[in-house]
Amino acid sequence: MAEPVKVRRLTDQEGQQLRRIVRRGSTSSVRYRRAMMLLASAGGNRVPVIARLVQADEDTVRDVIHRFNEIGLACLDPRWAGGRLRLLCPDDEDFVIKTATTRPAKLGQPFTRWSIRKLLAYLRRVHGRVICIGREALRCLLARRGVTFQRTRTWKESTDPERDAKLDRIEHVLERFPDRTFAFDEFGPLGIRPTGGSCWAEQSRPDRLPATYHRTHGVTYFHGCYSVGDDTLWGVNRRRKGAANSLAALRSIREARPDGAPIYVILDNLSAHKGAKIRQWARRNNVELCFTPTNASWANPIEAHFGPLRQFTLANSHHPNHTVQTRALHGYLPWRNANARQPDVLAAKRRESARIRSEKGIRWGGRPLQAAA
Repeated sequence: MAEPVKVRRLTDQEGQQLRRIVRRGSTSSVRYRRAMMLLASAGGNRVPVIARLVQADEDTVRDVIHRFNEIGLACLDPRWAGGRLRLLCPDDEDFVIKTATTRPAKLGQPFTRWSIRKLLAYLRRVHGRVICIGREALRCLLARRGVTFQRTRTWKESTDPERDAKLDRIEHVLERFPDRTFAFDEFGPLGIRPTGGSCWAEQSRPDRLPATYHRTHGVTYFHGCYSVGDDTLWGVNRRRKGAANSLAALRSIREARPDGAPIYVILDNLSAHKGAKIRQWARRNNVELCFTPTNASWANPIEAHFGPLRQFTLANSHHPNHTVQTRALHGYLPWRNANARQPDVLAAKRRESARIRSEKGIRWGGRPLQAAA
């Protein structure tokens, strides 16, 4: 039996960039959907689940994953175009690209970055190889190969000494126990302000949202829980992060599997997630807390599902207060869960869970957290 298609292990830089694209959503639709596919696959989601998440064909998802495993984040910007015949042989083109993406100081040049003029002059006099190409042809070559002039950025490399061990454990539980694996994280801060987004409108007549200058409502945080096996998302809005609110969310996860068998919860190593009370509760209730490495929260499967939550509940919105915002967010969750997978499969799992709760006399706690304000 062939192994399921999945992305290779992400580096810290790749995981953080994918998480930034999915959470912000302020990029092209192609980059956004492809980043969501990769982040969802890195979080342990299978190809059918990812295809339903992004409303794409399963073969398309597999192609994107395979392409990422070959060329990395360059797969986010596919080049669908024809053009004239190349003026340079492939080896010369590769040499030009390698030179352009190498710091000039490493090649003995007395400056920190290339300009088109400096790069062209260097290529024409490099020892043992002469590249004859014009300035505009060089620009076109760089653009065609996905090399653009952009600002340098800094990123945080994970300094966690147990990084590989933690990632191995997360991958193990996602592959071996998907029906008993959950994810938890906070989403926010969520403020009260008009938020730009996108919608269908007449050409040159975009929908308008009012501006705001005084934000006196404070912020809230959505404490989200995600069931990997059921592809179900639920949660509740809180005014602040804290150990008590995190513990309440973890209890709702334990109640989702009331049979007492072990469950696995993936979460980041925020101090509010690993206090003494939470660890003691986890030991008593047969819950294993699988922490993501430091500065590697992209390994949490719930991250890929926060992007659509922002796009369809916060973007293009103008909520007057937190009560209305919370109702809108919680109104989206039942629709999302009902349309996440085939209704018959999801209903069968819910009936089985209800049967186990009734046999053991365990109540859900009044009502699901996704309906609580």
